[in-house]
Amino acid sequence: MASADPQPRFGQSVKGLLSDKVGSCSGDVIALTRQVLKGSRSQELLSQAARNMVIQEDAILHSEDSLRKMSIITTHLQYQQEAIQKNVEHSKNLQDQLRHLLK
Repeated sequence: MASADPQPRFGQSVKGLLSDKVGSCSGDVIALTRQVLKGSRSQELLSQAARNMVIQEDAILHSEDSLRKMSIITTHLQYQQEAIQKNVEHSKNLQDQLRHLLK
């Protein structure tokens, strides 16, 4: 019986070590899974940031185009204002000439 007694102890210690190793491995797998999920979430956030950046870039380009158009409109309005001022001065001159003629 003495020879049978160390055998179960050895078997139990191997089973215990194996159980510890399995527990350690499952802990490592859980940690790895968490890291993968965290990396996946990071990738999602980066993708969302990239999409937002593209949207902002489009908005900036649209704003730039609008500003360019407004600049052109402003220039045209300045030309029209100058033309109106010239016409007002010309009409004043015509009014003065008419007054002199009517005197």
